[in-house]
Amino acid sequence: MPIIARKPESSFDPCPEGLHQAVCVDVLDLGIVNGPYGEKHKVELRWQVDQENQHTGRRFVLRKWYTLSLHEKATLRKDLECWRGRKFTEQELDGFDLEKLLGVNCQLQVIHNIVDEGKTYDNVQAIVPHNKKVPQIAAQEYTRQKDRATSQGNGSIPPPTDDDAPPF
Repeated sequence: MPIIARKPESSFDPCPEGLHQAVCVDVLDLGIVNGPYGEKHKVELRWQVDQENQHTGRRFVLRKWYTLSLHEKATLRKDLECWRGRKFTEQELDGFDLEKLLGVNCQLQVIHNIVDEGKTYDNVQAIVPHNKKVPQIAAQEYTRQKDRATSQGNGSIPPPTDDDAPPF
């Protein structure tokens, strides 16, 4: 009897390109990760956008990895300052709690990258402050990674507020 191996079918649908309203739904500490420039402490931010995947009926979730650093050249710092609409103060640079990002709205610029095999991936190109003319969104049907083993609830993602400045 033959044993046949096949390439698995991919069910990944990338988020459409463009500017999307989003809410931060998770912050993950990935620990020390070995990369091309050595070992670095990495974190992952996850956002849920306001657009649903027509195949699943659920909102798209986007993620981006960062080195856990607020150095002046660090991508995390640059993205957070764009999102906040202001620079970090010296006091904030001494220690910033990424958990403050949960439930905070923003806009994400999504681009597509196509790899050699022809597969399309969605990537967060830029993060900008929430458009005050558009109502904020809250997380839907999302459980934080750290709560998945123990809960089916919505984790501890706070509801959005209508404050003028981001709460972080």
